[in-house]
Amino acid sequence: MLGIKRLGLLAALVLVGLAPAAAAQAAAQPSTQDSQYLQAVHQVNLFEITAGNLAQQKGQNQQVKDLGKMFVTDHTQLDQTVQSTAQQLNVQLPSDPTADQQKVLDRLNNLSGAEFDKAWVTAQLAGHVQAIQATQTEISQGSEQSVVQIAQDALPVLQAHYDALVALAQTLGVPVPQTSGSGTPSPGGTGTESPAPGGTESPAPGGTGTEAPAPGTTETPAPGQS
Repeated sequence: MLGIKRLGLLAALVLVGLAPAAAAQAAAQPSTQDSQYLQAVHQVNLFEITAGNLAQQKGQNQQVKDLGKMFVTDHTQLDQTVQSTAQQLNVQLPSDPTADQQKVLDRLNNLSGAEFDKAWVTAQLAGHVQAIQATQTEISQGSEQSVVQIAQDALPVLQAHYDALVALAQTLGVPVPQTSGSGTPSPGGTGTESPAPGGTESPAPGGTGTEAPAPGTTETPAPGQS
């Protein structure tokens, strides 16, 4: 009889020990914001790696080739962290860029020479503006620390890419989208206006991002100005 009681007590202790583990597993489920950011930044990486390879193959300007190589390196490294984090959090990642991103890649693939260079820079400017905005939103609204850390690590890299693109655009005579904001974007600075990553209203990098506010300019509107 005493043995049965001891077995019952042992079973109860085992169940008590399992309860916190089950609760921790449930708590580890990422929010919609975190999941969508992982999916969106993964598709950005797929797009940038392919576009970067195209720049090295088809670019006429050496700076286009050099930036393409840098983008491939940086976005490959970023995506390794994205994939490992998504696996840990059980977030399913897309296997291809978005439809809009693929359209941009298809268009670039049909261009060559100086025409390719200008179209590539234009697409990259728009894509990096949107990627920076989505990353700022994750930093300000994300709840899973490992995903927020990815965004914090990615932001200065994306900003450096954007700044290099602006300089190259000026060299090639490519118009830079009309923007607002100043310097390096502050995390969450456009969180209420920037589209949620992965949402149906979020324009794909390389899409029609010319109306989106971009970082890196000095024309900051005065507070309260309509």
